[in-house]
Amino acid sequence: MKNQEPIKSGEYLQAKERAKMAVTHLGSISFSSSMPSITSPSLKHPFNLNKNKPLIVAAMSDDPVREWILSEGKATQIKGISPIGGGCINRATRYDTDAGSFFVKTNRSIGPSMFEGEALGLNAMYETGSIRVPKPYKVGSLPTGGSYIIMEFIEFGASRGNQSALGRKLAEMHKAAKSEKGFGFHVDNTIGSTPQINTWMSDWVEFFAEHRLGYQLKMAREQYGDPTIYKRGQRLARNLGPLFKNVVIEPCLLHGDLWSGNMTHDKNGEPVILDPACYYGHNEAEFGMSWCAGFGGDFYKAYFEVMPEQPGFEERRDLYMLYHYLNHYNLFGSGYRSSAMSIIDDYLRMLNV
Repeated sequence: MKNQEPIKSGEYLQAKERAKMAVTHLGSISFSSSMPSITSPSLKHPFNLNKNKPLIVAAMSDDPVREWILSEGKATQIKGISPIGGGCINRATRYDTDAGSFFVKTNRSIGPSMFEGEALGLNAMYETGSIRVPKPYKVGSLPTGGSYIIMEFIEFGASRGNQSALGRKLAEMHKAAKSEKGFGFHVDNTIGSTPQINTWMSDWVEFFAEHRLGYQLKMAREQYGDPTIYKRGQRLARNLGPLFKNVVIEPCLLHGDLWSGNMTHDKNGEPVILDPACYYGHNEAEFGMSWCAGFGGDFYKAYFEVMPEQPGFEERRDLYMLYHYLNHYNLFGSGYRSSAMSIIDDYLRMLNV
């Protein structure tokens, strides 16, 4: 997704402030691995905080990425540094060393809270032991402004990979990781460059109406002065209940932004998913980007063998797409408005509200 200056009013500004204020304490997150642990200037969260160690703030290195690789990364020599294309928000770089390769993303204008949200999501998915994701090692600030994340480098394969394997492993992740706190995530994060609010709620329909549809609708009203989509969208958000009749909804760990650009496979043909916007939600919400993900029949067949299809699945598919169409409207402009408006109007007719 393309980086765009956010709107400067109302709830959106407050969300940006929350993201900035989140990075106020120095903490550490320990992950079990033969590789070093990830550390981050972190907010409080429930992952293995070592409360017995004193907080130590060291002088910032001129090149903290190189410093980490040559110390905690166990390398003694950096053999090569090469840019990797594909992203439009962050700069991606491969570091080749005598201890293996590392993948590094940097952003010169955004603080570490964005990458911390990504790291927490990657680690949550990694610990399910289901689908492959790059393991995060380190998040920090750059001395000239901005931030970075260092993670495992995964060598990608040459072809698209197996849709059945992708569906099965994604379902295994959804089945393995559920939250006792309800729907949400440990931190707010981003969907593209849009803040994504993840405050915990016990009711999925309320969570989706308020933190997904409602938030995007408010952005559209504030950014474009679009009262029509706001009013109709809010009417839909207030009347979602009938779409979830007789449905068992569990708070499953979701990648959150699963489209073709965030899916690939490794050199052994195993599926890999990247660049998450994780939260715990209804598993069907994972398919909200299916309009540009290329999921086929083999994908869904394998997925539903692990996570059985719920009543009314087909009726809810466009609802979950709506969140992403609204986000694209807010990020990229009016080209996505008609798709979002069409979905809203179809549901208003279906629900007779």
